[in-house]
Amino acid sequence: MRLLHTSDWHLGQTLHNFDRTYEHQCFLDWLLDTVVAEEADALLIAGDVFDNSNPSAASQRQLYRFLQQARVRSPQLDIVIIAGNHDSPGRLEAPGPLLEAHGTRVVGHVVRDAAGDIDLERFIVPLTGKNGDVNAWCVAVPFLRPGDVPRVAGQAGDDAFDAYLAGIRLLYQQAYDLARTRAREGQAILAMGHCHMVGGDASPDSERRIVIGGTEALPASMFGPDIAYVALGHLHLAQRVGQQEHLRYSGSPLPLSFAEVGYKHQVLRIDLDGARAAAIEPLHVPRAVELLRVPASPAPVKQAIAELVGLDLPDLPREAWPYLEVRVLLDAPEPGLRAQVEAALEGKPVRLAKIEPTRRIVTTAGAEPALSLDQLAQLQPDDIFRRLWQQRFGEEAPDDQLAAFTELLLPADGATGNREAA
Repeated sequence: MRLLHTSDWHLGQTLHNFDRTYEHQCFLDWLLDTVVAEEADALLIAGDVFDNSNPSAASQRQLYRFLQQARVRSPQLDIVIIAGNHDSPGRLEAPGPLLEAHGTRVVGHVVRDAAGDIDLERFIVPLTGKNGDVNAWCVAVPFLRPGDVPRVAGQAGDDAFDAYLAGIRLLYQQAYDLARTRAREGQAILAMGHCHMVGGDASPDSERRIVIGGTEALPASMFGPDIAYVALGHLHLAQRVGQQEHLRYSGSPLPLSFAEVGYKHQVLRIDLDGARAAAIEPLHVPRAVELLRVPASPAPVKQAIAELVGLDLPDLPREAWPYLEVRVLLDAPEPGLRAQVEAALEGKPVRLAKIEPTRRIVTTAGAEPALSLDQLAQLQPDDIFRRLWQQRFGEEAPDDQLAAFTELLLPADGATGNREAA
């Protein structure tokens, strides 16, 4: 069998308030072509399909149009989708009966019977080859919250015991044991999960930490060595877990922050030979819209403006204009910075997404001692402003900045007085 593994589409995501529908559609079109060209038997989508739990109608249309077109262009394709921490499990599962009729299985949440026992059957998904026979079994487990997992009693006096971690491990083990009773000789067992594994490398600025009861990362030992492949979602950088080839994050198909400017996003292709993964290869996703950082590293305002003026960009349709992050190094506040940047970019086919100021940290030998709680309580707003300015710039706050700060306070005081009089 040939599988494709992807995750973290984040349909509906905006980058600094810029709509990304065009980019997501370019990716989905590419993925459709890739499914056909690679003659894939199954597509595994490991969570965070949408960027938030209440996706727009346009984002939902994108997903369902993709699923419909995938069925038309690749009728034999099995599609398995699990919910991530950004997804609404119920909303993702709502059209499940219709989707199952067209070869798509969605697993959004944990279901219990009247006795409180978890329905493990819904996690076990058969995957068929081109001849229509079942060649593999997928243990598809969505993002798990504390109320989703079975309760595990800890050892008395064991401070290291974590009931949430133990519950996740037990649920995966129970589902895997059930899949093993179904798998015949030569049939592979796969697993899917949306979680943060120990040692996983997160992408700065674009990932929501999963911290539940103090637990952040799960051990790779959750997955036994006889599992052919584990398709993971949540981390936006493609990577192996614990240097194990068969435990993989596919990463997001689009850059979700400027920290990913130089990173190549990918979908993973997995070839199964019987019960094992024979080959795992990345398929790089073309970038529909470029991300630019100018200058390449923070530079003084004059140098940054000069580089912006000298930008030579290709003439593209507006939806394909690159996003720009301007990086400047400041010695002091620069009130007119945005106006200077916008003037330098006038008429250029680029979208100004972010101005990232970096300030030189100036330290002084005569730093003031820490204040007591009583002293802090007596500080006035202008006292705090003076101290912060001194710490940041190593000099006394200028009179014009103090006057501007005082002016900001006056309307608030006036409004308070009016409310009290009323």
